[in-house]
Amino acid sequence: MRIQVFRWPLASIALASAAALAQPAPEPRFNQVDLQASAQTEIVNDTLNASLYVEMNDADPAKLADGINRRINAGLAQAKQYPTVRVRTGFNQTFPVYDKSQRLTGWRGRAELRLQSKDFEKAAALIGKMQSGMQVGSIAFSVSPEARKAAEDRLIAEGIASFRARAEIVKTALGGKAYKLRHMNINGGQFQPLATRAFAPAAEVAPQALEGGVSNISVNVSGTIEVE
Repeated sequence: MRIQVFRWPLASIALASAAALAQPAPEPRFNQVDLQASAQTEIVNDTLNASLYVEMNDADPAKLADGINRRINAGLAQAKQYPTVRVRTGFNQTFPVYDKSQRLTGWRGRAELRLQSKDFEKAAALIGKMQSGMQVGSIAFSVSPEARKAAEDRLIAEGIASFRARAEIVKTALGGKAYKLRHMNINGGQFQPLATRAFAPAAEVAPQALEGGVSNISVNVSGTIEVE
């Protein structure tokens, strides 16, 4: 039986020992605590979003499409008179109608226009005019992206201050001397109220007074601290 003996150079052993000594000592771990804090405020909804639609029936699909297109085009023409209101076409669909015997009796079509504006007065006036040939599907209010961002930017500082205050409470309760922040997450949220109205077409209706209400904007701060 042959026995092999490995001989390591002294230089290699010295380098390995030096590398082991150079490794940093593991960082001591203390009490780790997960915390949450939040800051919130109410902000006025500054944007109106509305949808108006036309729905018709006809035995002839070509006549149906023509009738719907005429009303949509009329609505778009009315919207051009209100430059502070943005308008775009929305959902558009035609589908068959059957009787109880599953025989085709005609066609039903629906198309919509969607409005968006920060000028509630002009938007209400336009909606009133468009109701001569269309129905209101919904009216909703929200905070614009720029207004929401400005509010969240203000709330971030408040949320972090609240988080630090809670961290101090935990440190004191645990009898610690200090604490370290291990990590932190910041998330924004928004509760958006929704208002909906629906009316039948008329020659023209008086503009409705629109009140956007408010939304609750919040920022949530969560993280982990280590109490020494």
